Amino acid sequence: MVKYLIFWGIIFILAAIAECTTMQLITIWFAVGALAAVIAALCGLGFTAQFAIFVLASFLLLLLTRPLLRGLKVKNVAVMNAQRDIGASAQVIEEINPALGTGRVRVNGVDWIAVSEMGDVIPKDSVVIISQIDGAKLVVHSKQTAAKVS
Repeated sequence: MVKYLIFWGIIFILAAIAECTTMQLITIWFAVGALAAVIAALCGLGFTAQFAIFVLASFLLLLLTRPLLRGLKVKNVAVMNAQRDIGASAQVIEEINPALGTGRVRVNGVDWIAVSEMGDVIPKDSVVIISQIDGAKLVVHSKQTAAKVS
C-alpha cells in the first residue's frame, strides 16, 4: 500500500509542478485525480481500482469544468498600441549597427531600441520601416531595402 501512496504522491507533485509552470489549467485535473487515487489507496483498494478512479476523476473534472473555463476565456484580444506601429516609418536617432550593438529610433515621439532586420548598418537620420516588435525592441529595415524587395 505504501508504494501506491508514494506513486500517487509523485504523480500529484509532478502534475502540480507542471500546472504551476504552465498556468493553463491542463494538469490540475490529473493532480486532483491523483489525490482521489491516494484516497482509494488509503481505503485499501487495489492498483487497478486506484488507476480507474484516477482516470475517472481526472476525466470528469475536465468535462465538468471545461464549459466554465470557456466562459472565462478572453474572446477579443485588443491590439496593443505598439503593434499598430508595424509598417510605420521611424527616424534613426542612433546608428543601427549589429556589430557594435547600437541602434535607436524614434516613432511618434517615443524612443525605441532598434535592430536591423537584414543585419546591415543603418546610419543616423535615416528613415526606416518597422517590420516587427520583439519585446522592447523594434526590428526595422531601411526604406531602400524595402524598395529593392518590392
